[in-house]
Amino acid sequence: MTSPDVLAPAKLGPLTLRNRIIKAATYEGLSHKARVTQDLIDFHAAYAAGGVGMTTVAYCAVAREGRTDRHQILWTDEAMPGLRRLTDAVHAQGAAVSAQIGHGGPVASPKGNDLPALSPTKHFHATSLSWAQEATVADLDRITEAHAEAARRAIDAGFDAVEVHLGHNYLASAFLSPKINHRTDGYGGSLENRARFAREILRAVRDAVGDRIAIIAKMNMDDGVSGGFWLDEAIPVAQWLEADGSLDALEMTAGSSLLNPMYLFKGDAPLKEFADVMPQPVKLGVKLVGKHKLKSYPYTDAYLLEDARQIRAAVSLPMILLGGITTKPVMDLAMDEGFEFVAMGRALLREPDLINRIQKDASTGSLCNHCNKCMPTNFTGTRCVLVQRGTTRTATWGKPEGYAS
Repeated sequence: MTSPDVLAPAKLGPLTLRNRIIKAATYEGLSHKARVTQDLIDFHAAYAAGGVGMTTVAYCAVAREGRTDRHQILWTDEAMPGLRRLTDAVHAQGAAVSAQIGHGGPVASPKGNDLPALSPTKHFHATSLSWAQEATVADLDRITEAHAEAARRAIDAGFDAVEVHLGHNYLASAFLSPKINHRTDGYGGSLENRARFAREILRAVRDAVGDRIAIIAKMNMDDGVSGGFWLDEAIPVAQWLEADGSLDALEMTAGSSLLNPMYLFKGDAPLKEFADVMPQPVKLGVKLVGKHKLKSYPYTDAYLLEDARQIRAAVSLPMILLGGITTKPVMDLAMDEGFEFVAMGRALLREPDLINRIQKDASTGSLCNHCNKCMPTNFTGTRCVLVQRGTTRTATWGKPEGYAS
């Protein structure tokens, strides 16, 4: 059977994308006081103008205590006009736009949120030097409904899709992980119990929006830590999600923002750059023990393919391949392996117009060298430091003209 053309239009749930290439969710660091800035709009409009089929707005928190940064977007009335401005700007460039919705759980910032972080069971967060408290069943019910409300608001704001975050040991992912989830109630113990929260979230989202918007889940297949969630459990969970009928596509990821943050980002670990942007005493901790916590992993193109193809073999859902997607031959490999879409992150940070140039010349290479020095910039405005050394944040923040409304 002939593999699909990655540059041709394709269906994703109720959507038709102009091609099969998605800008992956990478925290932009460009929202302010939970509102959209013009900088955030410009960030995503650039990828739309650069040729992607869809771009993804990262980490739109469903609850105040679920933010990993105190400035992350919340689905408030105040944020909605700016979100509509953002979706209109992306649509004007011919691309679709997705909102990543989720709850940071034990990865959230209790100091920034002025609220305790939540976890399946009490957990110490070394970065924030604080304890995440155990989520009650009432908390889970509230957060589940908050995901549904976020999806409804995403439609009102003009989004074409939502990406529900089930990865990186954020709250839903933390419930999946036997290393973090030590509960003894109906949300802990067996894999079926640990998957219950994620399934309830997706069911609530589907019930809330029907087929008016595409629903994607971004789910871990490997936490990258001993005793964590791994592929042998990810396969049946993916099968359950498919059977539930709550998804239009599934994107597999890896790593733990809580326990092993570099596991997803193969390549160099920029220890100095991380230390430079951290407050004390975290700065000192990174300098002293950073090499043990922020490990380097060898980079290869399509580095999540080997594991993701096992999920691909187990489900018939459309799937998005993430991880080391840099060139047309790598995209074609994903299509040959049965994936319907690819998601790109760092390569597009380096070159927002890369897809337009690949369309003109399929032999076009990527200039991204996987140094990962873009990662610490999410504290000051996410960017590739090799082409833009200054911050993308503008002096208008905090003034009326700095916000999209």
